[in-house]
Amino acid sequence: MYKGKKVVVVLPAYNAAQTLEMTYNEIPFDLVDEVILCDDASKDDTVKVGKQLGIQHIIRHEQNKGYGGNQKSLYNKALEVGADIVIMLHPDYQYTPKLIPSMVNIIGEDLYPVVLGSRILGKGALSGGMPLYKYIANRFLTFSQNLLVNYKLSEYHTGYRAFSREVLETINFNENSDDFVFDNEMLSQIIYAKFDIGEVTCPTKYFEEASSINLRRSMKYGFGVLRVSWVHFFNRLGLGRSKLYKRLIPKKIEEKETV
Repeated sequence: MYKGKKVVVVLPAYNAAQTLEMTYNEIPFDLVDEVILCDDASKDDTVKVGKQLGIQHIIRHEQNKGYGGNQKSLYNKALEVGADIVIMLHPDYQYTPKLIPSMVNIIGEDLYPVVLGSRILGKGALSGGMPLYKYIANRFLTFSQNLLVNYKLSEYHTGYRAFSREVLETINFNENSDDFVFDNEMLSQIIYAKFDIGEVTCPTKYFEEASSINLRRSMKYGFGVLRVSWVHFFNRLGLGRSKLYKRLIPKKIEEKETV
């Protein structure tokens, strides 16, 4: 709880059994009220480890719904349990939970309604193990996106994000893709709705157990990002009417909890 605001951490998981405990143990529970884990039909013991850790809410997708589909379940559930501040943290330990207090403080003090953990601020991305081709693609895509959506971020591709309840109740995230481009569609919606976004420097950690998409999926993602940016551009100029920018109608969570 932060100044009367309920803080909920959501964990989009896929084959995260080896790293879930490390991630969970660094969550600051003097500040975080509840944790929600959504397992996207993992082939390992992610759900079992989550139960052993005592995670309050565990959602299990019987069929893989994709990274975006996983987040939809998490955000809908977070709204359902009354979250005021929601932090999306990958349970593969690629992002440190130790930044949660800073991100919560920024939203809780009404400085920004959205906070991103940026791997690009500073010079730690490559030294932290980010592959060179991903770094170059990140810089090119971010430059293009800043021009097309008329905003300025250091990167649009981090998986470490925090949102106020108002943001999640405003943007139409349930209409987004179930694939990795979900993240960019969400940021496009946030910027289109004129919410300000803050960034904090986030250490980069790439290692064998951390999830990462391959080159083919990365290329598909990159083209998807450019598509989203052009859709935003045309809608901003009044030349398009994408359903992405309509107000969210909250959906009741349909997945059955396993705890």
